[in-house]
Amino acid sequence: MRRLVLTNFQSPGDVVMLTAAIRDLHRSCPGEFLTDVRTSSPQLWDNNPDITPLDESASDVEVIPCHYPMIHRSNGTPGHFVQGFADYLSNYLGVAIETSEFRGAIYLSEMEKSWTPQVEGSFWIVVAGGKNDFTIKWWDSRRFQQVVNHFRGRITFVQTGEGGHYHPALEHVVDLRGQTDLRQFIRLTYHSAGVLSPVSLPMHLAAAVETKPGQLKHRPCVVVAGGREPPHWEAYPQHQFIHTVGALACCDNGGCWKSRTLPLGDGEPGDLPENLCVDVRGALPACMDLIIADDVIRRIEIYLAGRGQNL
Repeated sequence: MRRLVLTNFQSPGDVVMLTAAIRDLHRSCPGEFLTDVRTSSPQLWDNNPDITPLDESASDVEVIPCHYPMIHRSNGTPGHFVQGFADYLSNYLGVAIETSEFRGAIYLSEMEKSWTPQVEGSFWIVVAGGKNDFTIKWWDSRRFQQVVNHFRGRITFVQTGEGGHYHPALEHVVDLRGQTDLRQFIRLTYHSAGVLSPVSLPMHLAAAVETKPGQLKHRPCVVVAGGREPPHWEAYPQHQFIHTVGALACCDNGGCWKSRTLPLGDGEPGDLPENLCVDVRGALPACMDLIIADDVIRRIEIYLAGRGQNL
């Protein structure tokens, strides 16, 4: 058996995609590999049956930095993020890896499933901000507030977000910003009835984390996406993915893949001219400004109307 230590130190959402590749490597090549990981988000690997502790300094262990070059073809060719690392590993290892599920592989223990969440009853997670490296993904917090206000009395929204990132406070929500580590957020996702977020980790976990007994197999998720990424690269089939690719000259040929709406003056690469939005309207990228609160409200209403008691 080949012994592999797979490494990746990108954002947690990227690492969720690596969990899918390792799952599919073992399903496609049973008994051929032992795998361990070194990543930026160790808690994503808790309870993972495909992980075997290995010493990367051992002579019989291969250390493989993992990438997904498939993304560079995403504007012009079919393919989803969940296939990216598997495609790379297929070529690197010389094996055929078949994608077996349209989601990452996150595993919860029975104890975690029995955990009592901080919120009683049914709730949706809302993420109304993000990281400074990709401000172009941010939507208007006032529009998030309009959505929350519309469903007041019908949906309890729990606002989450990592401390130190940009997550403006919303009213009429349960505020858990900065109060959950990654594993706690995974458990919160398990107990949630739905997720509302930009293109970010929460949407990937919405797909990857199993649903509770009594719910349908796939968790509702509404994604405010705009025009940064081609939808076929990011969207999951059961999600409502609100994009504007093709509506503007800057995303006519697929996602623009820019980083920031406006420069922040922090010396980061996102401030370079080639990484800045070319069509800013107020404080929003034009592709996000085209999405109004009613667009998001309608997508949530679709879930409520279609699923009823299964939410």
